[in-house]
Amino acid sequence: MNINDTIVAISTPIGEAGIGIVRLSGKKSLLIADKIFKSANHNGRRRFVSSSLKSGSINYGWIVDRRNQNVIDEVLLTIMKAPKTYTREDIIEVNCHSGIVPLKKILDLLLSYGARLAEPGEFTRRAFLNGRIDLSQAESVLEIIRTRSESYHHACVNRMSGGFSRKINKLNQELFDVIAQCEAQIDFPEEDTAYPLRKLLRRVEKIENTLKFCLKSTQEAKVVREGLSVAICGRANVGKSSLLNVLINEERSIVTPYAGTTRDAIEASVCFDGIPMRIFDTAGLRRSDNPVEKVAVRRSEQVINSSNLILLVFDSASAIKESDLSFINKFRRKRNVLVVLNKIDLPTKINQSIIKSAFGDFTKISAFKMTGLDKLKKRITRRFWQGRITELNHEFVVNARQENLLLDAVESFQRAFSSFKLKLSLEIIVEDLKRALSAVNKLCGRSDDYEQELLDTIFSQFCIGK
Repeated sequence: MNINDTIVAISTPIGEAGIGIVRLSGKKSLLIADKIFKSANHNGRRRFVSSSLKSGSINYGWIVDRRNQNVIDEVLLTIMKAPKTYTREDIIEVNCHSGIVPLKKILDLLLSYGARLAEPGEFTRRAFLNGRIDLSQAESVLEIIRTRSESYHHACVNRMSGGFSRKINKLNQELFDVIAQCEAQIDFPEEDTAYPLRKLLRRVEKIENTLKFCLKSTQEAKVVREGLSVAICGRANVGKSSLLNVLINEERSIVTPYAGTTRDAIEASVCFDGIPMRIFDTAGLRRSDNPVEKVAVRRSEQVINSSNLILLVFDSASAIKESDLSFINKFRRKRNVLVVLNKIDLPTKINQSIIKSAFGDFTKISAFKMTGLDKLKKRITRRFWQGRITELNHEFVVNARQENLLLDAVESFQRAFSSFKLKLSLEIIVEDLKRALSAVNKLCGRSDDYEQELLDTIFSQFCIGK
């Protein structure tokens, strides 16, 4: 990969649509645009010189293959000049008609004039390498594209705009200053610059607490990012599959009057009030000699145990059976359980006092008549926000890579505190602090090459060598 190449790519999904975009970035972008674009503003008498156009201007005309003078498409050409662009390079965007033929012809024409096909993510990579964004902001671009949640989208936009980076850079500078103070005491003990180590470590403790708070929000962010996993469970033939179908408004699970129809956990995605959810219809948990059904029951148990929320379904038109009692005993002390009484369109036969005694409350629905569903959805979302997550902190939303770095930093801090309690040398403490600084640096893609910067800080802040 040569970062000095001019790169090109189709930036919109290929298919039938109103507009398709071909993006060009690099030193030759304006020169290449001059060779392919004919402006409508000059009645076709001469080509518009793209380098003379104002940055940010949108120009109407045609893409022309001047080798044979064939017009490829009617377009809008957008000029964006460095450094105020996404990549900090000259960028040309061709807005043409979407479809495989016009997009491919324009792409091939740009390639023939010296552009190179961009590698996956190379535009954002250049934005990072050219210093417009840091690594955390670059990662947030991909997460914005993939997010299925309004809350997580909001958090990613905050991170892309630099909110997370500014907070981390502030912590980075604070930790850097502490290390500089410690290094000064190690290297120049005779200077009158000593700072009580206990006070320095109190500053480190504040940094650690902030990172711990960030880690605490990680699990919350993971649920919002990937979706709340909801398992529908209960004995066979209580209407679990019917409930899944009406929740997702799709005939996903097979519904029959016969027990044991569902032989495996069926997954479907849905979104309630901006909260993405993965809902699983599980097989009825019951004893069986059928080897296939045994496997289905085992898989269902795995899904139930790993789910964030359990919808425990009972048949209100049937008296409580022994298999119902096993579910009551299994889940009565679980906080992440919502009880659903299905088939309320039929005469009630279930002993509701037993259910209420075990779980406190329940929601009545009829999956067949599609009644009570709005109330159930509200209870699911309320349980999500109040029972598991109070509010997603938009300042601290991290991915798996950043989570591991945060853990590394916190562990390094803990070792530094332990060394202090054991009255080990200041050099050992500083090494752990440097390891923590390295992890914090990597959160936003900063280099570990800070020794010269550390020396500059020492000599500028302390009266050394006077």
